[in-house]
Amino acid sequence: MSGDSFSGIVRIEAGDGPGQPERTSELDALYRSFEQELLVPLWTEIGDLMPTSPRSEALPHVWRWNEILPLAERAGDLVPVGRGGERRAIALANPGLGGRPYATSTLWAAIQYLCPGEVAPEHRHTQNAFRFVLEGEGVWTVVNGDPVAMRRGDLLLTPGWQWHGHHNIATRPMAWLDGLDIPFVHATDSAFFEFGPDQVSSTRTPDRSRSERIWAHPGLRAVSQLADTPSSPIAAYRWEHTDAALRDQLDLEREGHPGVVEPGHAAVRYINPTTGGDVMPTIRAEFHRLRDGALTAARREVGSSVWQVFEGRGRATVGDREWTVETGDVFVVPSWQPLTVGAETALDLFRFSDTPIFERLHQARVHEDGVPR
Repeated sequence: MSGDSFSGIVRIEAGDGPGQPERTSELDALYRSFEQELLVPLWTEIGDLMPTSPRSEALPHVWRWNEILPLAERAGDLVPVGRGGERRAIALANPGLGGRPYATSTLWAAIQYLCPGEVAPEHRHTQNAFRFVLEGEGVWTVVNGDPVAMRRGDLLLTPGWQWHGHHNIATRPMAWLDGLDIPFVHATDSAFFEFGPDQVSSTRTPDRSRSERIWAHPGLRAVSQLADTPSSPIAAYRWEHTDAALRDQLDLEREGHPGVVEPGHAAVRYINPTTGGDVMPTIRAEFHRLRDGALTAARREVGSSVWQVFEGRGRATVGDREWTVETGDVFVVPSWQPLTVGAETALDLFRFSDTPIFERLHQARVHEDGVPR
C-alpha cells in the first residue's frame, strides 16, 4: 500500500544502544521507507514491547473520600439523572493514563450518587459491573426484573448483558463505589450497549431478592438450578455474612487454629456458587480485615487492583508511594507494584482486581516478600 496519506503516524526512533546498527544515511532512508509503509522494526522497540517485568502506565494513587464525596453531592444538585447521561457516576482517573477515565489499564471505578426519589433508567452492556456500598440504604437496584436492596457493606452484581436500573425511595441521597471492566472491554473492541425502559421494571422493595432466596443458602444448591453460569447468580452478597466470616477467622486464630491468610489478616473471596470460581469472568472481589497493628507481607502480582477502606485507619504502601488511608479512601495498585498494608486501628478493606483475566491467559504471577507462588 502507499503510505503517503499516513505519513507521520509512525515515527521510528533509532537507538545507539546494544543491538542497534550503526547510523548511516542509508539506514535513515530505510527507516523513512518503513514509516511510509507503516512498518516498525522490532530491534528499535523491543525494550518497550518486551520489558523484563511489567511496566504499567497506571500509577499508584489514592482518592480521599472526604474530598470526592462533597463533589458528588454538588453534582447531585447540578446534574440530572436520566436517559442519555444514564448515571451520575464520577470516574476515578489514574494520573498515569493521560486523562482517560480509568482507575487502572483494565479497571474502571467511580462514585455513583443517587438523590431521593431519583430513578437511574434501565440499560444493559457487555461490561461486567458491581456496586459496593460504603454506607446508607434505601436504594434498590433492579437486575433482570429482580429488585435488590442496597445496604451498607453489601456487594451487588450486574454481570454483563443483564438489564439493570436503580431507584432511591429514601429521604437521603446515597453514594457507592461502582466497579467495571470498561477499559478491558474497550481495548478489545468488544463492547455492546442497549437502552431499556426509562423507569425500573419493578418498584417493589422486598427485603430479599429472588436470587438470594434461591442461591444465598450456605452449602446448599437448588436442584432446579444445576447448570453452571459464567457469572454468579447471586445479586447481593450481604454484609452480615461477610462480617461473620472474617470475625470467625480471627477468632480461630486467637484460639490457636488455622484460618487466616497471615498473622492478624483475615480475608474472604466472593465466589460464583455454580463453579466455585470468581463472581464474574473478568473481576475478582475480596474483603480483607486486619487486626490493630497487623502488617501484611509485601506482595506483587501481574494485574491491577482497586481497594476501598470500609472502616478503620492504616498505612498503604504501593511501590514508592505511602499514604495514611481511612474510611472511604480508594487507592489503586498497578500491575507488579509491591503492596503492603498496615493497620493503625482494626482495618476493613474491600478489593477488586482483574486477576481472572490473567489466570485464564496463564499469565498470572505472584511474589510475596520476593518468594514466587
